[in-house]
Amino acid sequence: MTTKPLHDVVLIPGDGIGPEIAEATVAILEAAGAPIRWRECLGGVTAMETVGEPLPQATLEAIEATGVALKGPLTTPIGSGFRSVNVALRKHFDLYANVRPAVTILPAARYQDVDLVIVRENTEGLYAGIEHFIGMENDPRAVAESVMLITRYGSRRIVRFAFEYALAHDRRLVTLVHKANILKYTQGLFLEVGRNVAAEYEGRVEFDEKIVDATAMQLALDPYRFDVIVTENMFGDILSDQVAGLIGGLGFAPGANLGERAAIFEAVHGSAPDIAGQGIANPTSLLLAGCLLLDHLEEGEVAARIRAALHRTLQEGAAYTPDLGGSARTAEFAGAVIERLEDTGA
Repeated sequence: MTTKPLHDVVLIPGDGIGPEIAEATVAILEAAGAPIRWRECLGGVTAMETVGEPLPQATLEAIEATGVALKGPLTTPIGSGFRSVNVALRKHFDLYANVRPAVTILPAARYQDVDLVIVRENTEGLYAGIEHFIGMENDPRAVAESVMLITRYGSRRIVRFAFEYALAHDRRLVTLVHKANILKYTQGLFLEVGRNVAAEYEGRVEFDEKIVDATAMQLALDPYRFDVIVTENMFGDILSDQVAGLIGGLGFAPGANLGERAAIFEAVHGSAPDIAGQGIANPTSLLLAGCLLLDHLEEGEVAARIRAALHRTLQEGAAYTPDLGGSARTAEFAGAVIERLEDTGA
């Protein structure tokens, strides 16, 4: 019998409920036979308390070595000098593409049969963090100013990523979301570049463009008109959370941060310190991020079996955690998914 080679993957359990959902996720992936060798590393408050810094060099070096990581929720320590540990990771590895799929798997979700993807530029826009105060009349903080950084290079590569993603995943439509009617230079450049890139894919992938506020309304009215949405950083942040709300909330929303040097997959919800240590957190977001990780590692068959077992668990109402109206513990939820993996011969 031939043993498949193992993929070395960094695991950052994170803060709050992070270690609990990471333990559940790893248990399910191992039960499914995912060929992964984990390298556990620190980040966030846990790292600050352990080694005195929120993003240790050892963690960065481990991700550099493996090229891939699975990350639980991180809390940015107050006064650490970091605007966000997550942002620091994206900048360090130039993880320019944030991919947030939204697929309905919860029977009680507001919308059934949603299946769309937000592709968000991850390094530019207002989130580039170029901001300062301007002093006036003895008030050094009289005016606060932020710069929306949009480059032709950054716009081109994220729009091209969206079209290539659409082709690779048999998606029919890419919708570019912007605010070029008001922000004529920054958003205008993003739209101009998007149109130029879209022309290269004419006849292969349909293209549409929408203003961001109209997009938000139409997502609430009829999300089925969308397939792949590509947009800049802040709009993508907002719309991806809105889309998560359509399918049951952030607990059902995985995220992937992708670049040329590395790929980091994550639960997109917070660290929920109010329930940390109680063993009642829902691990679905991180588990789905683990499935995205497996897809990235070309272990799609394992990912498909895990998704099927998770879907059965939720559809059958088995082992619902308190956020779903049940009383099951995190480990019980993981056990229910593993049981359904075993039922299918995984």
